[in-house]
Amino acid sequence: MTRGVILSVGADGRFAGMVVPELVKRGANVRGLVHKQENAETVRAMGAEEVVVGDLRDQRSLQTALEGVERIFYLAPAFLKDEAELGTGVVEASKGAGVRRFVFSSVIHPVLSELQNHIDKAPVEDAVLNSDMEYTFLHPATFYQNYAAAWAAVQKTGVFAEPYSADRRMSRVDYRDVAETAAIALTSDQLLYGTFELCAEGHLSRRDVASLMGGILGREIEASTLPFEEWAQKAGVLQSKDQMIGLKVMYDWYDAHSLLGNALTLRSILGREPRTLHDYFTELATNAAERSVMNQL
Repeated sequence: MTRGVILSVGADGRFAGMVVPELVKRGANVRGLVHKQENAETVRAMGAEEVVVGDLRDQRSLQTALEGVERIFYLAPAFLKDEAELGTGVVEASKGAGVRRFVFSSVIHPVLSELQNHIDKAPVEDAVLNSDMEYTFLHPATFYQNYAAAWAAVQKTGVFAEPYSADRRMSRVDYRDVAETAAIALTSDQLLYGTFELCAEGHLSRRDVASLMGGILGREIEASTLPFEEWAQKAGVLQSKDQMIGLKVMYDWYDAHSLLGNALTLRSILGREPRTLHDYFTELATNAAERSVMNQL
């Protein structure tokens, strides 16, 4: 187990933040890179020994964050117009700083050229492969955690709506399992020079997902399809113009195609069954019930 500094980029983020405690569990010396100073204490509370504030577009702050770093975890911000440029910049800065290992949380099937949030990962992987750094590429499916924002509306209305066909099947994964995989890759040589598709078991349509929700909530949940603009308004999606365009293209592709992967790799890496969507929804329901009780006290 290395005690060299491991930099977690975006350590205050909803997903990258899950990697920090997994690294700490393994005795790693973690430095978190955050975008805003007010989030620094949150990352320290997760166990990071250091926190630096920086911007991936500011090479000076990135170089400061990389000083003395041995290994780096990078999760790309999705749907940014310059996502590929940002990522390759992080790779170049890492190589220049003497970073030895680069672990990249990419996306399942980054060769999908019609999806900008997929194909923008490919130049980053290409840059890593040409950098001569050690590497691990993680290719996770759609995250369970994306359902959290819709849970309250599902409970209230009995409808689960998304802006693509309810019959398309999807592979999914709990990002906590991806974070655990990333920590293994950063703290041991077990996953060195590997590219790993990370999916939980199951290829569920929205109708299947709604049925799961209904079983947990004890009521029927309708699987509905909404036009993108109506869905975005109801979901309160607040993104830039470029991000909204990227989301629309992605959902249009989902309307025509399923996005599928296999659970064998993740099961093998973790040495256990990946977390299930049923268990994740059970957590959401339990947490919502606990909040309701607390609000009544």
